[in-house]
Amino acid sequence: MSKSLEKTIGYSFQQQELLKRALAHRSYGKQNNERLEFLGDSLLNFIVAEDLFKRFPDAVEGELSRLRATIVKGETLAKIALKLKLGSHLLLGSGELKSGGERRNSILADALEAIIAAIYLDAGLEICRERVLEWFVQELANISPDRIIKDPKSTLQEYLQSKQLPLPEYYLVATSGKEHEQIFTVECRVALLNHPVAGIETSRRRAEQQAASNALMELKIYG
Repeated sequence: MSKSLEKTIGYSFQQQELLKRALAHRSYGKQNNERLEFLGDSLLNFIVAEDLFKRFPDAVEGELSRLRATIVKGETLAKIALKLKLGSHLLLGSGELKSGGERRNSILADALEAIIAAIYLDAGLEICRERVLEWFVQELANISPDRIIKDPKSTLQEYLQSKQLPLPEYYLVATSGKEHEQIFTVECRVALLNHPVAGIETSRRRAEQQAASNALMELKIYG
């Protein structure tokens, strides 16, 4: 298993235990990839931020932040994880196996971040950076400050700042469903509206974005 995966990701581990840990979802047991995922998330953000900083010397901080958010979002990570065929190598508990966990975007994205951390711990930052930039080469090549579309939360925040109004506040008001099929309801509260605006999605972050989008439509900013 490890040899075929190592060929796909372009790196051979000296410490095979790191690779095994990176592939182990929390449903598999106590020896899982959550700590590696934590480290990998920070490494990925740093490597992408550094590349964007060099790639776009005239971009301001807000533009760089939006560019990075587009590159490191869960959907992009899951797409790259699928391209690297991580799903077929994941170590999952019986419940996740039965429910198709190897195809779930969140699990794939977390595993990719864990792999990034495992490579860093096994070989250091330079090799880790090399692998990450190779995996993300297409995404980085196709992005630019001129083409990036602001996400609803950023648009709403910048609009309120331009009016010298308080920033929007987001509150998680409800969570329902099973652990791997949860639905989140978030309310967005804006000074210009006399009522909260809700967003309902499959993750808290996406629910916040939907709530912000709905607030923008009520404010007739877009939509």
